[in-house]
Amino acid sequence: MNNRSKAIIYYKKMFGSSSWLTAVLTVVVMVEMVRANFPPPERLTGMNPCISKQTCHECIQTPYCAWCAAPKFSEKRCFLPNINTKIFATCPEEYTWNPDNSFSMTRHRNLTKGGYTSGSTSGVSGGYSLDYSSSSSSSSFMHSYEEGMHGGGGSKRQEAVQMWPQEVNLKLRINEAYRMSFQYSQAEDYPVDLYYLMDLSKSMEDDKKKLSDLGQLLVESMSKITSNFRLGFGSFVDKVVMPYVNTMPKSLIEPCDGCAAPYGYKNIMRLSQDTSHFAGLVRNASVSGNLDAPEGGFDAIMQAIVCRNRIGWREKARRLLVFSTDAGFHYAGDGKLGGIIKPNDGLCHLDDNGLYTHSSLQDYPSISQINLKVKQNAINIIWAVTEEQISVYKKLTKHVEGSFAGKLSDDSSNVVELIREQYDAISSSVEMKDTASSAVKVKYYSSCLGTGPPVETSKCDGLKVGTKVEFIAEIEVTSCPANRSEWKQKFDIYPVGINETLTVNLEMLCDCECEHEGRMYEVKSSECNGVGTLKCGVCECYDGFFGKRCECSPHQDLSGFDKNFQSCRPDNTTLVDCFGRGTCACGQCDCEIRSNSEEVISGNFCECDNFSCDRDQGHLCSNHGTCVCGQCVCNAGWTGPSCNCRSSNDTCIAPGTTNGLLCSGHGDCVCGECICHEEGSTRYSGKHCNKCPTCPSRCEELKSCVQCQMYHTGNYSDMEECAKNCKEFVPEAVETVIVDVDNDEVLCFGIDEDDCKYNFVYYYNETNCLKVRAQSERECPPQVYMLGIVLGVIAAIVLIGLALLLLWKLLTTIHDRREFARFEKERMMAKWDTGENPIYKQATSTFKNPTYAGK
Repeated sequence: MNNRSKAIIYYKKMFGSSSWLTAVLTVVVMVEMVRANFPPPERLTGMNPCISKQTCHECIQTPYCAWCAAPKFSEKRCFLPNINTKIFATCPEEYTWNPDNSFSMTRHRNLTKGGYTSGSTSGVSGGYSLDYSSSSSSSSFMHSYEEGMHGGGGSKRQEAVQMWPQEVNLKLRINEAYRMSFQYSQAEDYPVDLYYLMDLSKSMEDDKKKLSDLGQLLVESMSKITSNFRLGFGSFVDKVVMPYVNTMPKSLIEPCDGCAAPYGYKNIMRLSQDTSHFAGLVRNASVSGNLDAPEGGFDAIMQAIVCRNRIGWREKARRLLVFSTDAGFHYAGDGKLGGIIKPNDGLCHLDDNGLYTHSSLQDYPSISQINLKVKQNAINIIWAVTEEQISVYKKLTKHVEGSFAGKLSDDSSNVVELIREQYDAISSSVEMKDTASSAVKVKYYSSCLGTGPPVETSKCDGLKVGTKVEFIAEIEVTSCPANRSEWKQKFDIYPVGINETLTVNLEMLCDCECEHEGRMYEVKSSECNGVGTLKCGVCECYDGFFGKRCECSPHQDLSGFDKNFQSCRPDNTTLVDCFGRGTCACGQCDCEIRSNSEEVISGNFCECDNFSCDRDQGHLCSNHGTCVCGQCVCNAGWTGPSCNCRSSNDTCIAPGTTNGLLCSGHGDCVCGECICHEEGSTRYSGKHCNKCPTCPSRCEELKSCVQCQMYHTGNYSDMEECAKNCKEFVPEAVETVIVDVDNDEVLCFGIDEDDCKYNFVYYYNETNCLKVRAQSERECPPQVYMLGIVLGVIAAIVLIGLALLLLWKLLTTIHDRREFARFEKERMMAKWDTGENPIYKQATSTFKNPTYAGK
């Protein structure tokens, strides 16, 4: 019984069995069910996709289509209930096949934080509830559901449950997406397994010593995160073959001073809660040596992941693999350098001593192999590498799911801080992945820790213990696999690095129940003339018979039909008879009759009609032609797919032109209109593409003709020469040149040999003729009298010279008079004896002897 019947029975119980009320309720419920289960009309555009489907399984594989399996049904069996309301109302309810997407939960234990709790946890870890189910359309959402917990006596460790629900059943139609919600919550005191995988080549010797010193600090740091912590240790070097290591007998024993024999990978300490031995084992581990720079770390990672029992990985624990090195890595294909061509098989090959036995027998694993094993075993790898290698390993994190890269100091002194930091980053983030096949598309939505609407994302950050995050998985089956056994699939949705999953048991609704033995299935049915099986109301004819009721056979005498009858399909590229617009009767199409008598479907395969031709402004063939078999046959003078183009190009030739160029030679004539060219920055416009605002100006070209015609100057100053070269236009003389921008006029100006400025404009009129308007008089500078200027300059120079001489004479006279006056003054003030010239000196000299007394 479907949802529609249940709803009608429910209302009958509430309101009684009144016939009129029952009828009203039936209509109301039917309308509501149609609205709930089918998309609104605006979601379905274009041609009805259901009409052409001939079988029930083809029908239900088309979104939102329903199938009517009633016998002798005259309407189209595949239909859209909310569009083809007539078919929906005509088909009896018990014969309508329109399956809904359905969802149910089979395991849905409550989310628990783990750790120790008082009281029993039987309500959490005991049996599973199987009573939750739902059936809804593709747009429905599954809402969260949680069971109650019942306390009891005693204290015990509670098993952590981080994913809810754990297993669901889902039935889906093709291309109808279904959204279901699920939840994740980070557990408290969740077990942690940490396996430290270290490069013990010679260059890492100081790092090994530092790690042994920090061993106890590492244990104490991780113990603060969880009380259930286990630690393990392994080391690696490289393959013991050339050219990776030196294979000289002496070097195989001691490749370097104080070094141990080389090896590929060794499991030194199994994961154990007895972490006190870790520091000692690390300290006593011997380093070794190799030749090339990259190491065999991928070999070690593969064995550390796949040898679950020997390493000791637990099922319910967060698994961390810390990979410590200062070098790069070899990967698949590098083994050929040493003559190793056998691919890595991804299996465990450790002996009783923990040594990798196939190191020299098979190649390194590829990055994709490492990624596959990481996903299968839910392991988070922490690449603890030195600064020189950090960029390489950060790129590697994009290809290995759930891996993180951290920078290791030169002596690994920060390893404890690095592990703690990376663990916090891992545990505070959750990313959802799935193992769905290519036929199933899964999208994830979540608002993470926010309160807004969900957005498309599969990752949430910033989580803490007990934080509950709700995701929505949108699951859509894109196609039915060819193999029927793949119509039921099982895939997991899982958080990266966590060994918990949401298992989805998916059943694809690819066919109808009435296509198998049971109800509405009849072998050798009388409806099929005994030569076919009636399935879902239609006949599947046996070999040698065909027709709607298997009434036709190529061997029978088809009276009333052409002996050379045609098939109802033009070729084998389609499975639809008569183009979906007619009924195939014994190899011939009986085309449908339209409700509009003027509309006719015709053709051998009903491929033609007189109403589906191109239209222009709502008019079939633009009212300039006739629709024949989907193509417009245009009347005389018209052309084009919808007969909207004139066949003549006369309207593309500018009036008055004699050259007959279409669109002035600058465009194409389409439907009697010019489509102008655009060549780079050159763009033509106008009705006849005769305007070009961006074209180079013709000013320089027209200048000579304007000068000779208007001013009798320029290159063609001779009138005969001017008349010979200037025939394209005759300029119109105007007093002042005014530019009309609306008419695309171009202003030109210049200065001629007489230093006179001239102005003119040119443009093209409606007949595409060149027109020029020029200023009647040039703007010449006033006449300059050069002789007067020269004489004036000379006179000015002479006058200035005379003025300077007079000024010099005046100054000299003043100076002389001042000197003479000063001389006279000094002479008058002299006090020497006037009887004797003071400047005269006698010729004889007189001397007196002071000792002579005159005796």
